[in-house]
Amino acid sequence: MSYVVEFTEDADDDITRLYAFLLESAATLENLDLADEAIKVIRETTLHHLSTSPYSYRKVGPSSTLRELIIPFASTGYVVRFDIRSSEFVLVFGARHQREEDYH
Repeated sequence: MSYVVEFTEDADDDITRLYAFLLESAATLENLDLADEAIKVIRETTLHHLSTSPYSYRKVGPSSTLRELIIPFASTGYVVRFDIRSSEFVLVFGARHQREEDYH
């Protein structure tokens, strides 16, 4: 079974915010490349994993369809929150760094 995975505008804004933070805190050219790689990993991992097995990831709250995908990166990683809307559709609505308090 394959799921269509879409990002909400808020999720895209979160990814843009994460990228901007990485660029602002980059001290070297290597760090700039790392920022590009982080965003690539977030998008590609999300699309790959959620299109094939969205129920494999941890539940958030009482709903069985609201879940989080943990994406390891460097020494920490990112958390992507999503909802399985149907047997064919997954909606990603948030992304954050693991050290952030919560979604915006």
